[in-house]
Amino acid sequence: MEIVILAVVIALVAVGAISGLVVSSRKKKQLPPRPPSSTPTITAPPAEPHVGDEAETPRDEPRRTIEEVDLPTAEEAVEAPVALEDPVVAEPLAPAIEIPEPTAGRLVRLRARLARSQSSLGKGLLTLLSREHLDEETWEEIEDTLLTADVGVAPTQELVERLRERVKVLGTRTPVELRTLLREELLTLLGTDFDRSVRTESGVDTPGVVMVVGVNGTGKTTTTGKLARVLVADGRSVVLGAADTFRAAAADQLQTWGERVGARTVRGPEGGDPASIAFDAVKEGIAEGADVVLIDTAGRLHTKTGLMDELGKVKRVVEKHGPLDEILLVLDATTGQNGLVQARVFAEVVDITGIVLTKLDGTAKGGIVIAVQRELGVPVKLVGLGEGPDDLAPFEAEAFVDALIGD
Repeated sequence: MEIVILAVVIALVAVGAISGLVVSSRKKKQLPPRPPSSTPTITAPPAEPHVGDEAETPRDEPRRTIEEVDLPTAEEAVEAPVALEDPVVAEPLAPAIEIPEPTAGRLVRLRARLARSQSSLGKGLLTLLSREHLDEETWEEIEDTLLTADVGVAPTQELVERLRERVKVLGTRTPVELRTLLREELLTLLGTDFDRSVRTESGVDTPGVVMVVGVNGTGKTTTTGKLARVLVADGRSVVLGAADTFRAAAADQLQTWGERVGARTVRGPEGGDPASIAFDAVKEGIAEGADVVLIDTAGRLHTKTGLMDELGKVKRVVEKHGPLDEILLVLDATTGQNGLVQARVFAEVVDITGIVLTKLDGTAKGGIVIAVQRELGVPVKLVGLGEGPDDLAPFEAEAFVDALIGD
């Protein structure tokens, strides 16, 4: 009996031990240990805003009372409202129309500026001619002075020969006599029998048409704008044709010049057909009853053939309306003999009727006037003597020579 009881007790103890091991094992699986270094951080997603019935009650914020609000005074309340102009919508103000300086005697008024820059030619010659002994060396210096001033080889030789002959016959050489002698010979070279007026009157019931040609960089477009001012100053109405479509902003530049004196500018798209724009400009000039149409052409001196085709087409198209009255060639006086090369090319392409010399104020090479006239057989009609809008002057041979040699 005791043995049976002992066996039951041992069995109960064994069962209890096994049950404890099972429970302990289950607890370890449900709550595994987590090392501190590997504990993950869980971030909750942001809360969605609540709307409708789920909306949160707004927080209380301080509010001003009616007594704390600044109200306008009675005087301010009755003032008329001021309309604020929208800078984007507002139309730009029309540019003020300028009144150009009269052209009569303009070269005389600019004489001091011309004399300052050209004195090396006239005064240099007078100094050499005033030497006590005019030997061969002195005459060579006179010749060098003329060549340096871009008078040209043939005109220089002609002038030196005439001076030597007259000085030899004259005998005495007082300053007054020398100045008179030099003035006469320079005027002979320049020519006093040229018609230097810019032809702007057509023989038919159409405006006078002037075409301006020349390479880019000579001041061609600026000269066209200044010529418009010259014509307006003389009481003529002008229409501008921006047929230089290959140089960026050439049309804008010309239009700006025109707006200053109230002249309308006919233009087209960049890179467009120059002949078409020239045709439209003359057409508009006829419709408006303008006195003169000025056509600014492209100045690309790439090949003689291309230049001939382009300018020839412009000329033919313009002449469908009427005759082309003037073709002005613009030359930069500072380029000297290179300007003569340009002149020859353009003279072979179109019939040049007159020359405009620009930048004559910044060079001592006033002899280019003589050289280019001798080369082309056409007169210098206008000269540019500065950067000012009214510094383009009708060329006057007497005033020019007087400025060269001084009083």
